[in-house]
Amino acid sequence: MAHGMGPNCRAGFRQPLWHNWGVSPARTRRPAPPLDPAALERLALRYVERFATTRGKLVEYLRRKVRERGWDSGASPEPEALAERFTALGYIDDRGYAEAKAAALGRRGLGARRVGDALLQARIGEEDRAALEPEIVGRAVDAALAFARRKRLGPWSRVEVDRVQREKQLAAMLRAGHPLDLARRVLALPAGEEPDRDLLD
Repeated sequence: MAHGMGPNCRAGFRQPLWHNWGVSPARTRRPAPPLDPAALERLALRYVERFATTRGKLVEYLRRKVRERGWDSGASPEPEALAERFTALGYIDDRGYAEAKAAALGRRGLGARRVGDALLQARIGEEDRAALEPEIVGRAVDAALAFARRKRLGPWSRVEVDRVQREKQLAAMLRAGHPLDLARRVLALPAGEEPDRDLLD
């Protein structure tokens, strides 16, 4: 009998190995155990080590984990208290997060409305958002110019812009969060010339 051939195999066909028949033991993933206060704190520590975050986002993450895994403790889960303690320890800094986020979005050319939406989505509190508003508004012109430059709109357009194209450019700037009057002033700047920022303030 040829090597590797069983008595019931036809000539020229090798007998498949046992693991090709799918008879290897199934690897089943054991469900994660329910959380308790110590496990919840370990999850929180890993989260803030990996991600820049806010109190609100950490609370949402911990609540979701409790829903997914369940809770195994006589005491109720306290994600809010944990987030407050991490803030006191300096692991979380909502104001610092908001400042960095707003500056980064401004450099990308997003306007105040889009920046405000992003901070709200990041669960930045009303007090911190209000404190940053003057700074965000103060960067409005620079952000609008950055967006127009990146998208080659207005003075950076490579082709002559007709009325239909101008309306499309205006819609793009509005979607990016820029106010209507500022968007119109940027798009009205002469093509091919470096804009005079002072004329837009």
